[in-house]
Amino acid sequence: MAVNLSKGEKISLEKAGGAGLSKVALGLGWGMRQEKGWFGREKEVEVDLDASCLLFSGNKAVDVVWFRQLQSRCGAIRHSGDDRSGGGNSADNEVISVDLSHLPGQVDTLIFTVNSFLNDSFSGIPNATCRLLDAATGRELARFNLSLDGGNYTGMVMAKLYRDGDAWHMQAIGDKGYGRTFDQMGELITRHL
Repeated sequence: MAVNLSKGEKISLEKAGGAGLSKVALGLGWGMRQEKGWFGREKEVEVDLDASCLLFSGNKAVDVVWFRQLQSRCGAIRHSGDDRSGGGNSADNEVISVDLSHLPGQVDTLIFTVNSFLNDSFSGIPNATCRLLDAATGRELARFNLSLDGGNYTGMVMAKLYRDGDAWHMQAIGDKGYGRTFDQMGELITRHL
């Protein structure tokens, strides 16, 4: 059963029995917005949300995975590709897969962000969610509802994965800001390192 995360909540990525998860995925899903068209008729409008993952060693950014770079240099993190419209039949429009066991030892923090590339605010975007999955089983570990908490913002620092010794943990962040891409939210991101 998944945990609905609130801002600031932390969960361990350790499985029962002490073994840590080695493969996780962050899924970002959303629907198309409804707008009034000609003669008051409803029409669906495309929404372009983007998931990104920034890799840090200490406080220094060492790599990024996003729609313009679909794989980390080390190959441990992969992006499914850019969805520029939303909707569809699957729960996730974009997925970032992470193999924690293949990350270089110096990488100690991963920060996940979501941005609205067309500068549409999160308010009014139906079913916008981020979720953390056990990539080996597909089991949902945690869920964060963007539609409820996103408001009139265009960017959000969603979560971070961080090493504590040999174990990985996740913290829900949910800090809202403005920016079409992660690089326009640098100050907001660095607050969480």
